[in-house]
Amino acid sequence: MLSDVLVIKFGGGAGLDVAACAADLAQVARQRPVVIVHGVSATMDALCAERGVEIRTLTSPTGHTSRYTDAATRDLFVEAAGQVGAGWVAALAAHGLSAQACPPVVTATRKDAVRAVVDGRVRVVRDDYTGQITGADAQPVRALLQSGVVPVVPPLATSPDGLLNIDGDRAAAALASALGAADLVILSNVRGLYRDIADPASVIARVTWGELPRALDAAGGRMKRKVLGAQEALTGGVRRVVIGDGRTAGAVSAALAGAGTEFVR
Repeated sequence: MLSDVLVIKFGGGAGLDVAACAADLAQVARQRPVVIVHGVSATMDALCAERGVEIRTLTSPTGHTSRYTDAATRDLFVEAAGQVGAGWVAALAAHGLSAQACPPVVTATRKDAVRAVVDGRVRVVRDDYTGQITGADAQPVRALLQSGVVPVVPPLATSPDGLLNIDGDRAAAALASALGAADLVILSNVRGLYRDIADPASVIARVTWGELPRALDAAGGRMKRKVLGAQEALTGGVRRVVIGDGRTAGAVSAALAGAGTEFVR
């Protein structure tokens, strides 16, 4: 029976130091079972530029933004996920760690009618391949962990409508819950949840369950999804969630030691 499982979500934006994170992660993975969930945004943007594909976003009436993923963009998203996953496997192998890119293990339902603001008007978009997460199949991931392999999981979900683009932070929360993970670490290009978004020194060190509503109010932009992921992971039984900075050496160890914003029940 696996215990003390650590799920780490590495953001896909520019600035994340994969090589430095892999070196640190190799040390952590020798002490406890580790699962990686990765983002793809920077690689996806580069592929779009290379192929001449316009990068489009959908903005909900409440202000949430997401990548507009029609069928062609979804196929490019799958390609980007494959590239990033292979990069993580190679980076970990350089430190003597066995890793394997997994097929999608998160399940979702397609949002076949998305309300979005387009040219100043709200309209319904019906060709978007993004998903509402419904769960995760932990068994393939457990099998790899039991074999001493680090699973590398993409931000994609299976559905009756094919593969879907999903939010990586909330995907990591769903998988951590399904695995019964002890900890979830979410690393990106910020130091944590800020009291004042303009002041990087205003990191909130700790958020308890009762303080989550205020934390959600304080979160803006992409950070709101990370805080929602933290809330969902805690609800799913994860002991602790840390949102931290993945741009520095020792990022995983630092987050586990409390650097960033720690969420606990």
